[in-house]
Amino acid sequence: MKIAVLVGGASPEREVSCESGKAVYNALVELGYDTRLVDPGLGKRQPEKIGDFFNGTYSDKVCAGGYLSCVESDLFDDVDLVFNALHGEWGEDGRIQALFDLKGIKYTGAGVMASSIAMDKNVSKILFKHVGVNTARWTIFEQDKNNINVLLNTIESWIKYPCIIKPNNQGSTIGLSICEKSEDVAHALFTAGKYSDSVMIEEFIEGREIEVGIINGKPLPLIEIKPKHRIYDYECKYTDGMSEYEVPAKLPEELTEHIQEQALKAYHAVECKNYGRVDFKLNAQNEAFCLEVNTLPGLTNHSLLPKMAKAAGYSFNEMINTIVRNSI
Repeated sequence: MKIAVLVGGASPEREVSCESGKAVYNALVELGYDTRLVDPGLGKRQPEKIGDFFNGTYSDKVCAGGYLSCVESDLFDDVDLVFNALHGEWGEDGRIQALFDLKGIKYTGAGVMASSIAMDKNVSKILFKHVGVNTARWTIFEQDKNNINVLLNTIESWIKYPCIIKPNNQGSTIGLSICEKSEDVAHALFTAGKYSDSVMIEEFIEGREIEVGIINGKPLPLIEIKPKHRIYDYECKYTDGMSEYEVPAKLPEELTEHIQEQALKAYHAVECKNYGRVDFKLNAQNEAFCLEVNTLPGLTNHSLLPKMAKAAGYSFNEMINTIVRNSI
């Protein structure tokens, strides 16, 4: 079987995608697949050397406009499956999935609808509420349409401080701020607004970070993240020694099963398939709040899905092979 691994891309999460793509590529080669790398952010002119996909050599050539020419080129003509290791905008928001659908090319991960819904945190949370998945209070702010004074009143009367302000369609906590008081809001809106026109303001749940991995519709053992910072931010996610992980998470069996059930409801609510990860916060009263569904979770040596898969008995290569076989 011939597999193309998508790496890099044009989103702010390009560096993380390169790490995931490298791990996936190495696993597929070890598994004996005929494997090639493709960086859609570079269009149809791809690096000749494997190392140049990962060392930043072509970072200044990256352009979101290259995706269409990349997919329309002959790079995928003899490919049986695309393993999508992209993260963030243009990779997991349904756009490149739509291009592959038009060409009849199979790919790993969720389809167009699930990808676009899951990437939109506001729509995801509406669906969570619809299917009975508990989630934190939230509102949406658009800087060219909404009034900041109205927002401040909404936070004061309903969301409450501290609150989270983040882009509505980014991952890896990029552009995220914690606001302790009203004076913090304007700067947080500006920070989030650099990445998205639509900004989410969300109740801050103080408590434990719990994640649920799902492979082929089955929940994996829960993982608890113990970050060095107040939240599991970008530095804690991708820097050695900035977080500790406990898998399986030490929770009562009944609570574990409840969170897994909530994760599956959220996963199916956005029509996710093949594999994914659902993020929760657990407060002091052991109430679980679903934050989001990640349709293309990270596959680096820091990533959570491989850790949960290992606890379920999968080696990294076995996990990748399972994703490939389920996708086909």
